[in-house]
Amino acid sequence: MNPIRSILVHLDTSAPCPARLRLAHELAQRLDASATALFAATAAEALMPFGDTPEYSMAAVRAEFEADRRLRARAVFDAARTQGLDRLQWAELPSAAGVPAVVARALYADLLVLGQRQPRGDQMPDVSADFVESVLVASGRPALVVPHIGLPETVGRTVLVAWKETREAARAVSAALPLLQAAEAVHVLIGAEDEAGARAASESIEAWLDHHGVKPQLHRFDVAGASAGELLLSEAATRSADLLVMGCYGHARAREWMLGGASRTVLQSMTLPVLMTH
Repeated sequence: MNPIRSILVHLDTSAPCPARLRLAHELAQRLDASATALFAATAAEALMPFGDTPEYSMAAVRAEFEADRRLRARAVFDAARTQGLDRLQWAELPSAAGVPAVVARALYADLLVLGQRQPRGDQMPDVSADFVESVLVASGRPALVVPHIGLPETVGRTVLVAWKETREAARAVSAALPLLQAAEAVHVLIGAEDEAGARAASESIEAWLDHHGVKPQLHRFDVAGASAGELLLSEAATRSADLLVMGCYGHARAREWMLGGASRTVLQSMTLPVLMTH
């Protein structure tokens, strides 16, 4: 049974957004799933926390900004539909809604499609810098994060799985099963503290994947003297992977999501789509 029947893709006015919409639609077609494009953005009041001046009513300025941004997002959606992405359905949140409202919608989706944080530039971002990790950690739903540089020619043909015996990794691999089953090659990097642990983990994950019709190629994940995140991205490039599957490790602290080193590095430097679950 295909566990991915509903896909929720974040829609905003950023330049990489059309690529997210295309990928969500492609996956919806591939998996015979629904695809909802959810427009969500940080409230204008948070971006422009200024009082009125003699010349301007900031309430009016914010309202105009909100309306213009919504129209631009709708134009992105309509353009995608015109280009044949007819499975996409429009949804939006109230202008004052923040991450909690996005998380509430995410709870009813089998897979999220989100966009990597863009490098700082002149354009005012539609969402906060920690939007992806906040939604990932708070919702617990699997998310396919799309790099801001764009998509590879294919997604899911050659998959790299970062495996260690944790809840987060197990949930990520389970969520990715429909994609692993359709892949031409699945490489699994085994992370363990010693050789005996790596061998036992290799046998267990190989047997479990085999039960689901996946024949993986197994490799030892040795991160001694190297950043785990950098190693994962290097391995992905070496094996020409077009999808990375991994757990997302983090916790809430001082109102911000603090990520583990590998998760943080991958989200900052990713060059391929990454399916992550907290």
